Amino acid sequence: MKWFRWLLLVMLIGLQYRLWVGAGSMADVRNLQLEVAQQQQLNDQKSQRNQTLVNEVLELKQGASTVEQFAREELGMIKKDETFYLFTGSDQSP
Repeated sequence: MKWFRWLLLVMLIGLQYRLWVGAGSMADVRNLQLEVAQQQQLNDQKSQRNQTLVNEVLELKQGASTVEQFAREELGMIKKDETFYLFTGSDQSP
């Protein structure tokens, strides 16, 4: 009967070890949950960026005025025989 108690004690220690340490432990599960949450946040950011790009493509497909606006703002292009002025510094004169 004494060996039976020792066997139960060893089994209990073995189960507790598995619960607190090693693969599948509570700490391991918590770390995996944090990684999943971080990846979900990253996925949400990428989805928002993708939707922004889809909207931009749709706007560019709508007409020449949108393409012209994009070329001017994003690419810094100007029309033929057009003069470009760049103002730098503050609005106040010394």
